Amino acid sequence: MRINRKVVASMLAGALVLAACGDNGDDVEAIDEGDPAAEEPADDDGDLEGATVSVFGAPTSVEEAAIQNVIDETFNDPTGANAGYEGSDDFESQIQIRAEGGNPPDVALFPQPGPLVEHAEQGFLVSLEDLGFDIDELRDQFGDYLLSLGEHDGQHYGIPTNVNYKSMVWYNAAVFDEEGYETPDTWDEMIELSEQMVADGYTPWVIGTGSDAATGWPATDWMEDIMLRTAEPEQYDAWVAGELPFDSDEVRRAAELFAEIAFNEEFIVGETAGIPGLDFRDAPDALFADDGALMHRQASFVTSFFPSGTELGTDVDWFQFPEIDQQGALIAGEMAAIYDDRPEVQAFVESFTGQEAQCTMGTQEDPDTGDAVQRISPHLEVGPDCYRDEVMQEASQQIVEALEAGTARFDASDLMPAAVGSGSFWDGMNEWMEGSDLDTVLQQIDAAWPN
Repeated sequence: MRINRKVVASMLAGALVLAACGDNGDDVEAIDEGDPAAEEPADDDGDLEGATVSVFGAPTSVEEAAIQNVIDETFNDPTGANAGYEGSDDFESQIQIRAEGGNPPDVALFPQPGPLVEHAEQGFLVSLEDLGFDIDELRDQFGDYLLSLGEHDGQHYGIPTNVNYKSMVWYNAAVFDEEGYETPDTWDEMIELSEQMVADGYTPWVIGTGSDAATGWPATDWMEDIMLRTAEPEQYDAWVAGELPFDSDEVRRAAELFAEIAFNEEFIVGETAGIPGLDFRDAPDALFADDGALMHRQASFVTSFFPSGTELGTDVDWFQFPEIDQQGALIAGEMAAIYDDRPEVQAFVESFTGQEAQCTMGTQEDPDTGDAVQRISPHLEVGPDCYRDEVMQEASQQIVEALEAGTARFDASDLMPAAVGSGSFWDGMNEWMEGSDLDTVLQQIDAAWPN
């Protein structure tokens, strides 16, 4: 059952219209200080016509448009408010610059809980408790594990707004059918399949880790998926917390397994040193090229980068990243954090994280191609009927089941302090691919860990 939009309006009664925010930097347009709607308070009856809430995050392009569409449909249109979303490929550095400069957005959608918690430690954020959120109710909606990722010093600072399933290997379904290849259940079977593909004249894998200022993160995903399957969950958590060093047997083993694919140039498109130079958004193209590759490990959102008209399940399909010592589920996503304690900001977050907006997100499409925009909700009451295709329906169910079973773990680099998670870990993977010694790379990553 969807939440009635009138609930949003009732939450806003008596709220004040946002005052002018001044200069918001390069990424979010500042409110015109001469705009009366930015200066006048709302009427006593809660009329918020023209009230403004600024939202800043990492998603851009079709995802940026989808987020704004959901905001318009479920918040702006029914209330008369004017919440605006702006995405940036340089979110990680921009949000730090703006927070330190005293000019943060009202709401930020963090793709990494680690930096979110750091902003809480630095006093930039308002806790959900101080804003009046019911934490027990949020636990019922999102589960204890996800909600705990935004916790600091007994207070909560983040609400999940999106989750993606990362333990996915996409493959060229037509060639698999033609050659009679079977999807592997174990790592050894996947290596044997790769060797068979080479013998048959194919290139098994395409790996691209380029991502502008964030280059390297797809390589960390490989490491994390392997760690979930070779180390105990408690060891994975210790790794995230800095208690299990990168220069340890457990992390070294994960790297050596990854190297069986990434450093075998018979297995990959191009050469290992070129992996950081291949943009992750372009890498899936190889699945559809005659001289491309047959497999690509990437999260559920990768379908946004498939060619227009791709038929999921016919042209391309997926299997779960295989078991090594055990199975696991790697997830990632975004969390909303609040910088300004105003009723309309709280009401926006309640709306955007509510069941209606979360379900509406699953119905979004690229206006140019008509293809679905693949954003999965972490809200446990958002069912598979909110998604347009079977792939996303199945991925959403895998996430919910893993969360309920306690076998899901969030992307490790996104949980680590920014100096490591989006710093030395990303950089170290790039340097390793480009020829640096693994021992040196692991030690350098450890050395960047904050005291």
